[in-house]
Amino acid sequence: MNHIRLQDMLKDFLNEDIGQGDLSSELLFPVTQQGTLRIVAKDTGIFCGAIIIEQTFRLLDATAHVAMKVRDGESVKQGDEIAVITGAIHALLKGERTMLNLIQRMCAISTATYHANQLIQHTSTKVCDTRKTMPGLRMLDKYAVRVGGGLNHRSGLYDAVMLKDNHIAFAGGITQAVTTIKSNLGHMSKIEVEIETLQQLQEAIRSNVDVIMFDNCTPQQIKDWLPLVPPHIVTEASGGITVDNLISYAETGVSLISLGELTHSVKAFDLSACVSWKGE
Repeated sequence: MNHIRLQDMLKDFLNEDIGQGDLSSELLFPVTQQGTLRIVAKDTGIFCGAIIIEQTFRLLDATAHVAMKVRDGESVKQGDEIAVITGAIHALLKGERTMLNLIQRMCAISTATYHANQLIQHTSTKVCDTRKTMPGLRMLDKYAVRVGGGLNHRSGLYDAVMLKDNHIAFAGGITQAVTTIKSNLGHMSKIEVEIETLQQLQEAIRSNVDVIMFDNCTPQQIKDWLPLVPPHIVTEASGGITVDNLISYAETGVSLISLGELTHSVKAFDLSACVSWKGE
């Protein structure tokens, strides 16, 4: 996690909410008033987001004290205390909603990833994410996947080559596309090719790519085609895969399964935050 970038993100998020100031708390409480904020789980799953809690309130109150009761990756259940923050009540109230919005999403992603991994733990297949993340939150979404035990696919368009059907069509075929890419690509970057037919698979193998993605293929197709792939080429299944059919894909023996639903459609993890006067 890039902590410098995270601080910049949190400043933007807080500024969006606070604007010129918090009318409610600033008109009610003196600036010196201290308080305590307790964050409690109202759901069961895998916690993620300690750094969000710590940095949010320290940005708003440099003297704030954050006591984490659980660590990222630990299981929590309804009623468990996650953190206790003591500091200026203005800061606690200004940061509460932004902090909750972020960690509720991150906990949901880490929990979904954990559950997906549990379903296929009897296989050698690993679950990974996709680029179907919330714009502006990709760093946090992908961190949450790692906390849940999943792997990260490429972070963006810049850190790996992934040749999809449109790239291949415009280039005139897999061979032409890979040949052109290899003549210009640095040695540190990998090449993945998306295939949907046996002919495309054979062409990708001859091109000696690093990763072959079976896109929108059935489990039976993948099972039939996998023996053709040399051991040094990583295989991935994607397209139309959900937790409902995840096991059947994992049992084919494919190396990776990328799941968009880990990040594009999770339901917020239920958390509550309650403020009290210091000493209450």
